[in-house]
Amino acid sequence: METYYDPADLAKFAEIGKDAPELSKKFFDYYGAVFAEGALTEREKALIALAVAHAVQCPYCIDAYTRACLEKGSNLAEMTEAVHVTNAIRGGASLAHGIQMRKIAEKISL
Repeated sequence: METYYDPADLAKFAEIGKDAPELSKKFFDYYGAVFAEGALTEREKALIALAVAHAVQCPYCIDAYTRACLEKGSNLAEMTEAVHVTNAIRGGASLAHGIQMRKIAEKISL
C-alpha cells in the first residue's frame, strides 16, 4: 500500500545531515544525550517519546518508539496507557480553549 509516509524512510533519518553535517551532528549528539539514562530510565523516556509521538502525530516516531518501548521492557498495557495520557491532555487542551470560544461568543452576543 502506498502512503505519503514511506516506512522505509525511517531508516534513512541520518541522511538528513548530508548537506548540513555540523547541524546534524549537533542534533544527534543532543538527541543521544536526551535519551541516555538519567533521572529517568531509558524505558521511561521511550514511553514519554511514544506519547509525544502521538501528540505530534509523527508516524515515524510512533514506529520507532513503539519498537523502543518494547525493546526496553515496556508492555502493551503501559504503552496504551501512555497514548491515553496523550489523548487526555490533547482533549483537555481543546476543552480548555473552549473557554476562549465562550468568552468571544458571549462578547459578540451582547
